Amino acid sequence: MINENLILDPDSLLDSRESSMLAGENELKSLAKARALRKSNLSSNDIRRAKLLQLKLKMEEFLSSEVNDSRGQFPSFLEFYVDSIYPKRKLFAKDIDVNPTSLSQVINNHRDPKEEFILRLIIHSEEVYKQVCDFQSNNWLKVYFKDKLVEKISTEKKWRKEEGKHVKVFAEV
Repeated sequence: MINENLILDPDSLLDSRESSMLAGENELKSLAKARALRKSNLSSNDIRRAKLLQLKLKMEEFLSSEVNDSRGQFPSFLEFYVDSIYPKRKLFAKDIDVNPTSLSQVINNHRDPKEEFILRLIIHSEEVYKQVCDFQSNNWLKVYFKDKLVEKISTEKKWRKEEGKHVKVFAEV
């Protein structure tokens, strides 16, 4: 004998995928609300510390990855660093005694940083990260030079042809 409670009208059933999607959307909304509430309770100092930790991890991930085509990481990391600490970039430029225009050009990847710029950045980040976590300040140099390496590798076709015109090999091996 068939239990009448088990006989269901197919038109009244919801597609299980639709039900799952609705549940997933509700969970995402709840999670977003919880995150917003938690973030609203954080101090600006806590947020700054979290951003600096995030930057440290991103830099370490970049340095440990294979050489790839992600160029311009140094300016991106610098921008994130400065904007995480200072309300205005010219205040950072003043703190490391560089021209604000030069800082802007480095951040926008229109100019390579001068040696003293990187050295001052290293000293600055040592002081800032003392209050946050263990940070290898020479990672700034490593990121900069890895950026340069990636750039040269990715533009090899462009420079090889031109530079090859200036190379002759007469030595016998």
